[in-house]
Amino acid sequence: MARIDKKQLVREAARARERAVAPYSKFKVGAALLTNDGEIISGANVESASYGLTCCAERVALFKALTGGKRNFTAVAVVARAPGGPMPCGACRQLLAEYAPQAKVWVADSRALGKIREFTVRGLLPSAFVIP
Repeated sequence: MARIDKKQLVREAARARERAVAPYSKFKVGAALLTNDGEIISGANVESASYGLTCCAERVALFKALTGGKRNFTAVAVVARAPGGPMPCGACRQLLAEYAPQAKVWVADSRALGKIREFTVRGLLPSAFVIP
């Protein structure tokens, strides 16, 4: 198993951010999801003129991983130009609670990739709604 550190995963999320499609908000977000076997699956936010159809970077990465047959995740990094780094929204927290409950969540501002804040999925969404 390859050893991936949080700085490397944050760099991958920053690279993914470059592929964001954010013509309306201009708020580009990148995410990188780490599987238990060391594979990294990245995603970026994609906006729609019908704002409710917009999809966050975390969910894009998670959906790519899940539909690619991956099920075990150890961490997710999220990067955007935001003081302290972007925090996952409620929908992303819910899906992470369902599909990556043990993952660490690392966030960083794209202007300060070395300043990484760390959370747990459980800490971000305590008492999550999940079906046993």
